[in-house]
Amino acid sequence: MNTTPVPLGGPRFQTDPAGLYREMRRDHGPVVPVLLDGDIPAWLVVGYRELHQVTGDPVLFSRDSDLWNQWENIPDDWPLLPMIGRKQPSILYTVGERHRQRAAMISDALEAVDPFELRGHCERFADELIDAVCAKGEADLVADYAMLLPVRVLARLYGFSEEEGPALVTALNDMIDGRERAIAGQQHLAASMAALLAARKAAPDRDVVSRMLADSSGFTEEEIAQDLMVMMAAGHQPTADWIGNSLRLMLTDARFAASLFGGRNSVAEAMSEVLWEDTPTQNVAGRWASRDTRLGGRPVRAGDLLLLGLQGANDDPQVRTHGAALTGGNHAHFSFGHGEHRCPFPAQEIAEVIARTAIEVVLDRLPDIDLAVPADALTRRPSPWLRGLTALPVRFTPTPALGGTPYDHRH
Repeated sequence: MNTTPVPLGGPRFQTDPAGLYREMRRDHGPVVPVLLDGDIPAWLVVGYRELHQVTGDPVLFSRDSDLWNQWENIPDDWPLLPMIGRKQPSILYTVGERHRQRAAMISDALEAVDPFELRGHCERFADELIDAVCAKGEADLVADYAMLLPVRVLARLYGFSEEEGPALVTALNDMIDGRERAIAGQQHLAASMAALLAARKAAPDRDVVSRMLADSSGFTEEEIAQDLMVMMAAGHQPTADWIGNSLRLMLTDARFAASLFGGRNSVAEAMSEVLWEDTPTQNVAGRWASRDTRLGGRPVRAGDLLLLGLQGANDDPQVRTHGAALTGGNHAHFSFGHGEHRCPFPAQEIAEVIARTAIEVVLDRLPDIDLAVPADALTRRPSPWLRGLTALPVRFTPTPALGGTPYDHRH
């Protein structure tokens, strides 16, 4: 078994991640030694069975980052600190019974979202975004559409006003880009969240924030604010990439070409296929071994960091025996995680409604849509963590804007 670590970065995460995971599995087996920025060692778990084991045993493979045996080697300006941070007061780093109470509070607050209201918000914002481009005959469905929609819908569900939506979109996208505006974006989001919490404490309403504040589990306002920011970031970017990756698949893959304009089943099929083949969240940090153990034939030491290779596990040949066949209704992928830290079911349902509505509105409003560049010219963001397109340029016959027609024009 090869023991030379693989650098977790570089252009192949952009150009050929499937080939890269295949090579990793061939050369290293299901648990791959990797190096993060600054040559920090970790394990990438790409075996389906091994990932099931890690995510299913929260005691042996803990979410508590204080266990990490590398902290003394991590500089304050390490670029991955936002991804693999020191403990924050958010649900991401809570363990045990307190984590279960916290997950229940979030699930209950999201569960109460009215599905008709949710779809209404999605259609209205989607129509607004299409209105801005439909007369031009061309658009970038990533920058003009997918990157603007989920956060607007989530902001509305939280209880933000319509006027606050666009600035939150900018702040969150700046934060996720991780460049020079990232800290300012994070500060804007935190300040907006604190102001909303204060307003809802004084005057509760029918929204997610009010429901979380009314929960009796005794979480502090700072904890609730942290969870709301985690939920917004986790709900926005992967959903935006789910929209972009699904539209790309429908516009470029022969399996969908015939059905692109022939009914809505193809939308659900494409979305399901993306979660297997091209999942937005490729790799997640992480879990920490609470004691020495063995995993996939590797000696894992107490305090070692294990990265969850969601896409690698989805590609495991023991699970995907025939890669070209459509997966149909098979939901055994790892795209929403697994175990007690998986994405809560109500959050998955909200993401699915947002993504599906977004795609359906595009196909309704721009019926002869086509790629404006060759398929192999489409590029991905250079991230080993999240997989999404940098742009999705399309052409279509210009159509007039709906301009404030009630969003139920489609029903």
